[in-house]
Amino acid sequence: MDETGKLFIGGSRNPDDSLNKAEYLDLKFGNRHGLITGATGTGKTVTLQILAEGFSRAGVPVFAADIKGDLSGVAAKGEPKDFLAKRAEQIGFADYDFEQFPVIFWDLFGEKGHRVRTTIAEMGPLLLSRLMDASEPQEGVINIAFKIADKAGLPLLDLKDFASLLNYMAENSGELSSQFGLISKTSVASIQRGLLVLEQQGAEHFFGEPALKISDIMRTANNGYGQISVLAADKLMMNPRLYATFLLWLLSELFEELPEVGDPDKPKLVFFFDEAHLLFNDAPKVLTERVEQVVRLIRSKGVGVYFVTQNPLDVPETVLAQLGNRVQHALRAYTPREQKAVRTAADTFRPNPAFDCAEAITNLGTGEALVSTLEGKGAPSMVERTLVRPPSGRIGALTDQERQAVIDKSPVLGLYDEDVDRESAFEILAARAKQAADAAAAKKAQDELQTAPSAGSGETGGWTLPGFGTGGDDGGSDRGRAQPRRTGYQRETVVEAAMKSVARTVATQVGRALVRGILGSLKR
Repeated sequence: MDETGKLFIGGSRNPDDSLNKAEYLDLKFGNRHGLITGATGTGKTVTLQILAEGFSRAGVPVFAADIKGDLSGVAAKGEPKDFLAKRAEQIGFADYDFEQFPVIFWDLFGEKGHRVRTTIAEMGPLLLSRLMDASEPQEGVINIAFKIADKAGLPLLDLKDFASLLNYMAENSGELSSQFGLISKTSVASIQRGLLVLEQQGAEHFFGEPALKISDIMRTANNGYGQISVLAADKLMMNPRLYATFLLWLLSELFEELPEVGDPDKPKLVFFFDEAHLLFNDAPKVLTERVEQVVRLIRSKGVGVYFVTQNPLDVPETVLAQLGNRVQHALRAYTPREQKAVRTAADTFRPNPAFDCAEAITNLGTGEALVSTLEGKGAPSMVERTLVRPPSGRIGALTDQERQAVIDKSPVLGLYDEDVDRESAFEILAARAKQAADAAAAKKAQDELQTAPSAGSGETGGWTLPGFGTGGDDGGSDRGRAQPRRTGYQRETVVEAAMKSVARTVATQVGRALVRGILGSLKR
């Protein structure tokens, strides 16, 4: 039933239950985003699966989170079932057949798929603050931490790097506050406690290297099908904030890395955001605004974003307005909020005079939905009551052995499965602290042997970071000049010794300070 340039969704019915016509999603509008909503058990996961299969069949890579494990079945050939054959007959799907699709399994914990990671630096201060549920003062300190790291050339790769930087900031809060604004030791301590909570929740698995390359979720198989990247999210859902922040980071990476392509004949990637309400629950206004901006702009980069959630009210109106392709499964209307959701869902469709949309939403059966997609010049089609087509892949989860067999044949096998711990902020700060301590010890020994110190004043222009040197020249214009006598209480502190003994690295970093994008992630 697939037509060139179109993705078959199902068959719509007339009021007398006779077959009306086939319903399609036009691939050239696949990057105009979409929404799949409905109560639990109404068929949202199967709808997600048939859309993923259709895009893959058209050569479009897909990324989707697998909340319950059911979506993994797309990697196996479907099996004949009476109810599948009946559905195919009801919608006139004469050439219905079974097939398996190319799948790459991913897992933040490395248990049910390839490890997927990013670095603290790539996530950026905004998303890290969201992940930690930081207060406004804490978010300010986190922003300062990233500013210091970016300018001083301190790679923030994992949680221990960020913890080391926070320790450095607390120890030198007085000097740093004069340059970057108030750094409260109380706020730093609160953030450090937040890092411990993140570690206990498993976030340490998410941060590190090798970081995920966007190109590896945009692959095409040898048969021309788009690879379907399936993120195992059953365990990840135990920390909903980490789940939502990870998907939002991935969306921001796509936005920052991909070039503008305008309106392609088909999407470059389709991104399914299941349990979408987790993204917006208690989200600060600034984050919601930026998500809306990313959704609005990312379509010109060929990426279609499809939100999957139970209730259309879960998605803010500013985002909802960007979603052109809609599949609405049944909603229940027992409470005032549910009744409002039904009215909202009905009002977002282009009306069909053949039936009452709000009434139909509460009476839809399992696997049945109201469907409206973009057509013609991008206008929404009239809403149709539609029986969703049966999938070609298996309905239900793979066994552990089947999943492992897919992983063993994966095109990214061996690329992400081993941790890499290169030199980063933790090692750099530890080395500089040791240098500072050695310099202080040497100075103390020198002072005990000499009655007058011979060190120069070392004053230079430019801004400095404690323990990192200055932005000025290290020349010896004062070498050999007589120096004033120091009294005991003027003995150099550890910080002063470090400023003179550590190489002046900051000056070389200022000229290439890192650039961050709309959601704070690094621009490559």
